[in-house]
Amino acid sequence: MNIHPNVEQIYTGCLSQGAYFIHSNGEAVVIDPLRESAPYLDRAEKLGVKIKYVLETHFHADFVSGHVALAEQTGAQIIYGPNANPDFTFHSAADGEVLTLGDLKIKVLHTPGHTMESTCYLLMDESGADRALFSGDTLFLGDVGRPDLAQKAASMTQEDLASMLFDSLREKIMVLSPDVVVYPGHGAGSACGKNMSKETVGTLGEQLETNYALRTTMSREDFIAEVTDGLLPPPAYFPENVALNKKAIPGFEEILAEASKAFDPTTFEAMGNEMEALVLDTRKPQDFAQGHIPNSINIGIDGGFAPWVGALIPDIKQNILLVTEVGREEEVIKRMARVGYDRVLGFLEGGFDAWKNEGKEVDQVESITTTEFAQRLAADPAAIVLDVRKTGEFTAERMTTSINLPLDDLNVRFKELPSGNPLYIHCAGGYRSMIFSSILKSRGLHNIVDIQGGYGAIKQQVGIAVTDYICPSSGVAMAPPAAEVASKAESSGKPLLRRLLDRLTR
Repeated sequence: MNIHPNVEQIYTGCLSQGAYFIHSNGEAVVIDPLRESAPYLDRAEKLGVKIKYVLETHFHADFVSGHVALAEQTGAQIIYGPNANPDFTFHSAADGEVLTLGDLKIKVLHTPGHTMESTCYLLMDESGADRALFSGDTLFLGDVGRPDLAQKAASMTQEDLASMLFDSLREKIMVLSPDVVVYPGHGAGSACGKNMSKETVGTLGEQLETNYALRTTMSREDFIAEVTDGLLPPPAYFPENVALNKKAIPGFEEILAEASKAFDPTTFEAMGNEMEALVLDTRKPQDFAQGHIPNSINIGIDGGFAPWVGALIPDIKQNILLVTEVGREEEVIKRMARVGYDRVLGFLEGGFDAWKNEGKEVDQVESITTTEFAQRLAADPAAIVLDVRKTGEFTAERMTTSINLPLDDLNVRFKELPSGNPLYIHCAGGYRSMIFSSILKSRGLHNIVDIQGGYGAIKQQVGIAVTDYICPSSGVAMAPPAAEVASKAESSGKPLLRRLLDRLTR
């Protein structure tokens, strides 16, 4: 793959988001910047270049862009394609317009479908050859942008937008050289698509061969049906972020200054009561389980933190107080600001240890190993087990007696919770189950038990019945790998199931 040496992808794993910094002959452009300006300013200073343009591919729903603050700090011009209508000064580029960047050129390709203003940017080298496509949320590796996010604002159905996306892909993108490098706006894990690759850079030729939505044989009707099939509801904070991205809002540095207030435990407690603040604990799940402030909720910073904040804290204007690992306060504030949660009042100075050392009330979440869980299940086969993974994960493989209620759906399906004594909760590895458990406890449900290690540990545990794995793409049931069966048998102290192994490995 011939990647242009003047292009840098700045990938943020928590958001599965790619921003881009391109420079040539003293000038630079930033595409889809995150809210904090420092990474782009630092690169410009190091390279000795001036940021000339900030290019936006569309009004983002899954994060708050830093376009306005970056433009104010550098004098750069903000560029959108046709149909954009923000509340700040910008340049509305025409379809086909060419922007000059040092010795390079960037061609504007209006590609409506994901949203009405969605635009891709085609980078051309010194000789005028097409080299790279910055495809935003129009084209991903393995997928295309979901067409349902803009339907209310555009007074169009998702089928109408999907039809526009069909034309955009075939008339603007699929006609380009297969050698063009594709730099998408997101990778696997983003809610902006449903089948994205874990790779973050590819070629158009590879996509023409492998991306289901780019099949040359598919009709418009087939495309609409396939692109709209299986779309999960977008996270609740998406419309809020779109609205913020249309306004001139404070930059990250201003938010950080307001949010970086350290409170001793007594002041922290009083502030929480006075301001009706939510206490958000961002420590590791098991640290939270062993002790936390009553009624606080846990969303660990070392997981998919920002999207889960957006999905589970319904009010983006909610007052929030933070409990973090000491020294990680700024990181937490930054990642919350990326999704528009700017009402952080401050943090607990000294972390949870300071609270505990002052003798203030502490709560816990009962959390047990899968060995203990298997023993309890044997004593009470009717125990209620709640699997909080996504529906697709649950369908693929699960405990035979578990009930599925995805963490994503907790706020809207809270009343569907089964009554249990206790209620055993697990996810895939322990991150989501602790979030789920913490929210239940904050709402007054305390008779819950977290299962450490989640389903990954459960399926290795002898004595717990699980289903065969069903491949999501084919729907075909598959037996567990032989190594897994052997490991399970050996851990139980029983002889290896030789005949079963022989059958599995034929």
